[in-house]
Amino acid sequence: MIIRPEKTADIARIREININAFGEKTEADLVDALRKSGIPLISLVAEEDNSAIGHIVFSPVTIDNGCSGISVAGLAPMSVLPEFQRKGVGSMLVREGLKQCKQAGYAAVVVLGHPEYYPRFGFVPSVTYNIKSDYDVPENAFMIMELTEGSLKECRGIIKYHECFMQL
Repeated sequence: MIIRPEKTADIARIREININAFGEKTEADLVDALRKSGIPLISLVAEEDNSAIGHIVFSPVTIDNGCSGISVAGLAPMSVLPEFQRKGVGSMLVREGLKQCKQAGYAAVVVLGHPEYYPRFGFVPSVTYNIKSDYDVPENAFMIMELTEGSLKECRGIIKYHECFMQL
């Protein structure tokens, strides 16, 4: 299996992966909207036997009321075809995505996800840094990870996602 950047030829397959992984099209529509928005994305595909089986995307987010001068990315969504779930595909996508976010200059990454899954990569509840989600979600499900140690030390505020997230 390889993890590689998304190609134009992958777009239809990525949509299919998201629909199959989530059982509906909201996340697929979100990925399409993010792509069309023109904002810089880190969009990766997990490929096995020349076929895409998983996908992850990172997009820029902002922290309102504080923390100017650092770049933060939001991980959303991540999808893996049901028949390939629980086989390490998602973990490979997350690890490579975090690596690429760091290389792209992001100081931290946020995720709204399963509190049992994401801490294995170093994510902690964002309230640890006095950072909250713009959405009404459980505190332990909205997490953040520093990619540059100490970058969140002086941060406080509310994470704001791109407007594409609000339109869905």
